[in-house]
Amino acid sequence: MRDPELARRRFLAYLAASPALAQEPALIASPAAAINVFDFEPVCRKALPPAHYGYMATGVDDDATLRANRTGFDRFYLRPRRLVDIRQADLRTPIFGATWDMPFGLAPIGNQKAFHDEGELPVARAAKAMRAPAVLSTATNTSVEDFARELGRPPWYQLYPSNRWEVTERLVKRVEQAGCPVIALTVDTIAGRHTETFERFKLLDKRDCKVCHGTRYEDFFRRRPMFAGVGIEGLRTNNPALNWEHVRKLKKMTSAKLLIKGIETREDALLCVENGVDGLIVSNHGGRAEESGRGTIECLPEVVESAGTLPVFIDGGFRRGSDIFKALALGAKAVFVGRPYIWGLSAFGQAGVERVIEILRVEFELVMKQCGVTSIAGIGRDAVGAR
Repeated sequence: MRDPELARRRFLAYLAASPALAQEPALIASPAAAINVFDFEPVCRKALPPAHYGYMATGVDDDATLRANRTGFDRFYLRPRRLVDIRQADLRTPIFGATWDMPFGLAPIGNQKAFHDEGELPVARAAKAMRAPAVLSTATNTSVEDFARELGRPPWYQLYPSNRWEVTERLVKRVEQAGCPVIALTVDTIAGRHTETFERFKLLDKRDCKVCHGTRYEDFFRRRPMFAGVGIEGLRTNNPALNWEHVRKLKKMTSAKLLIKGIETREDALLCVENGVDGLIVSNHGGRAEESGRGTIECLPEVVESAGTLPVFIDGGFRRGSDIFKALALGAKAVFVGRPYIWGLSAFGQAGVERVIEILRVEFELVMKQCGVTSIAGIGRDAVGAR
């Protein structure tokens, strides 16, 4: 090459494009520096021990369902509308006689002391500060009473079906006494699962996990305040015999609204209607239940069609305001977000959770306006198309 300056510029351009020299973007130093919720994930990963990060990040088997929860959103596209007065957008969402400030809340995630020393308490405070709904897990490290105190109101409660019915009864009575207005019976992990990504991350962790977690399954319950005073010998958080008769029995037992969490098909949606529950949650446990290879957003249309007048909620892979908008357009009443707020919690505590909620709310409102919608009731099926 005769022009040495041109040769130099081309060589520098080659170096700049080389994957070998590509640098990881700098980790954000504060919640305010986050541009989107994904910015919290690498900070979370750096902050957590490998086993704790792997527990949060894992799917099952090849993680195909975990990935499908994200790629499923690509099947649907927005249909923007123009020349609509969008100066004001009302995000208020009526749910079971209450009004939420936004159409999404925080999904139940257990074992939050794996992500923060205070467990679920910073999440409760963040939800209170941001006026966001929250659901407390059965596997909580915080009692429902303490969580409700920090939240400023009773949370919804996610219920795992114990293999001993008397334990299920005690849990239900306790959360009713705490004022929880909704109980979500979780049915998608009863068959068990292989969390292979978690197992591989555990191999990277040089700590002795038995020091904290014990060696027997019963040790799980000793660290869970919701099981205080319960005989834990032989106790399990799943009941493989669970069926619709148990659902009807549970419905008669409680005055709280009863949801079934883990519905993915029209057949089970119809059975929810037939068995008198108050609503359902389309969920695959964040890709942690089974390897169906289908994202929850892909399951949503058939479930909504078969659920009749029952309110349908959804979780699984929600990372953007546009994801939330698509779910509402496809018939969901509201959305629950999981891993992103755990990224924020692990990275920056309460402030991180608050920033995650803020980002999603701002993104969602922007998408509403781009699609010419100014109220939640105005979001219809014509706002999205399918590829």
